[in-house]
Amino acid sequence: MSTLLQKLRRRLLGVSPARATFFSRGDSALWKQLENAALTELEGYHLALEDSRFATLIPRLDAIPLEMRSYAYEGAAMALTGLEALLPWKKRLHAYLDGPGEPHHYMAYIGVGEALALLHRNPERYMIRLEDTVNCWLVIEGYGFHKGLFHRGRSIAHLRIPGRLSTYGRRIFDQGVGRSIWFLAGANVERIAATLAAFPVARQSDLWVGLGVACAYVGGIDHATVEAVHRAAGPFAPQLAMGVAFAAKGRQRASNLVPHTDLVCDLIWGLTAHQTADLTTRAFQHLPADGPEPAFEVFQQRMLTSFANRSICIS
Repeated sequence: MSTLLQKLRRRLLGVSPARATFFSRGDSALWKQLENAALTELEGYHLALEDSRFATLIPRLDAIPLEMRSYAYEGAAMALTGLEALLPWKKRLHAYLDGPGEPHHYMAYIGVGEALALLHRNPERYMIRLEDTVNCWLVIEGYGFHKGLFHRGRSIAHLRIPGRLSTYGRRIFDQGVGRSIWFLAGANVERIAATLAAFPVARQSDLWVGLGVACAYVGGIDHATVEAVHRAAGPFAPQLAMGVAFAAKGRQRASNLVPHTDLVCDLIWGLTAHQTADLTTRAFQHLPADGPEPAFEVFQQRMLTSFANRSICIS
C-alpha cells in the first residue's frame, strides 16, 4: 500500500492516544494497566488502517504480547468495520472474523460494535450479516461500551439508552456500559457503587455483567479489590460471576489466560480460570434457535443457574 494512502487513512480515521486514554486520572499501576488496554486496541486499529491486507496485518498483530493481543485484534476489527462502511469494495471483515480473528472472536465482535457506535450505525441491523447468531449480541455490547466511555454524559449521567435498540438489545447495551464504568471509575469500588446507584435497579443487573467481564479480563487489581467488588455487587453477585466466566472463556479461547483471571475466578467461583471457562463452554452447547428468547439469553440464564448451583454446593 502506498505511503500516501496510509497517511490519508490515518488523517481521516486516526485517533490520538490522548483521545483513547482521556479517562485516565493518574500514574498508578492500575491506571497504566487500563491505559495499556486502550492503547493496545488503538495500535491494532491503526495497524489495520495502515494496511488491511492479512499478509501484512496479522504478523503485526501477532507481534503484540500475548496478554494484550486480543485488544489489538479488537481494534483491527473496529478499523475493518469502518473501512468496509466507507469503502464498500474493501470487504475483509467477514474473512477476518472467520479466519485469523477467530481465536479472538469475542473481542473482535466487540470491536465491530465500537465502530458502529463511532459511525452512528444501528448495530442490530448489522448483526444479521454475521454468521454467529449467538455471539452477534456482543456487537451491541461493544456499541454500549463505546457510548458509555465516550458519551458518558448521555449514557451514564443522563441514563439514556438509544431508542433504536430492541428490548433485549437495551440489556446488552447496558452490559457494555457496565464495562465502560470500570474504566471510567478506574476500578475504584466506591466510584463504581456511586455510579450504579444512579441507575434504576432494573438496569443494574446487566451493568454488573459488564463489570464482571472487565474485572476478570483487564487486570491490575489485587485480592482485596476483587473481594470488595464482590461485596459491592450484593444481590447482583450472580451477574458479576457470569461476566467473570465469560471473560475467562474469552481468554481461554484466545490462549492468553493470565494469573489475574485465575485470581478473580478463584475468588468469585472457587475455580481456576480454565474450569470457569469450561462451565461457559458447556452452557453454550445445544442452544436452541432464537425464539421468544434469543439463544444468547438462554446461555446467560444457564450461567446464572451454574453459579446458583455452585453457591449451594459450597455453602
